[in-house]
Amino acid sequence: MRTKYLTMLVVSMLLTIPAPAKETNAQQARRIFDHTYNMVFGSQGSTLHYYVNIIGIMKVEGTIWYKGKKSRFIESRYLSWNDGEKDFWVDKKKKTVTLYDPDSPKKDKYSSKFAFNADDYNYSWENSEEGYVINLDARRSVKGIKHVKAIIDKKTRAPLSLKIKLLWFWTTVKISRFKSGNISDATFVFPASKYMDYRFYDERGK
Repeated sequence: MRTKYLTMLVVSMLLTIPAPAKETNAQQARRIFDHTYNMVFGSQGSTLHYYVNIIGIMKVEGTIWYKGKKSRFIESRYLSWNDGEKDFWVDKKKKTVTLYDPDSPKKDKYSSKFAFNADDYNYSWENSEEGYVINLDARRSVKGIKHVKAIIDKKTRAPLSLKIKLLWFWTTVKISRFKSGNISDATFVFPASKYMDYRFYDERGK
């Protein structure tokens, strides 16, 4: 008898708990996007291989690592180690090492154009054979990136590709070998001994 009344009490309590409101398509899209965004840029760190095609301007591929404010990338000509306080850029062709402040716009003429704030966009999503297709459309006052089409793996939620509209041109990014977590802080330490014969420039504070 006691079990019966306990069961009835639990059922009664459940019936009085308001059901969560059904998510809209925009809310679902933002939730999927945020999950993947945090897999890439969260404190656990991540790494991925990328192939970037800035239509009519340049093509480049490489591997990049992230962990909080730290980052590192390797490309055919350029390499960078950013430990969150100092950012070393290596130009293998010119045999130079340039030290920048981490947030300096001087180190990459394209980086400032690709500035991104997730709250500046309207979100929607649709299903496809490739994965979840997340569309981000910039609000009217937003400068820089106007549209993003992100394809996300349905099972792992790993990013697969991006298509970005900036002003009048499009950029595509193909992503592979994605891994989230277990990124050592040693990854972001500049190996100075390897570049002792390179010319050194200090651009901090400029």
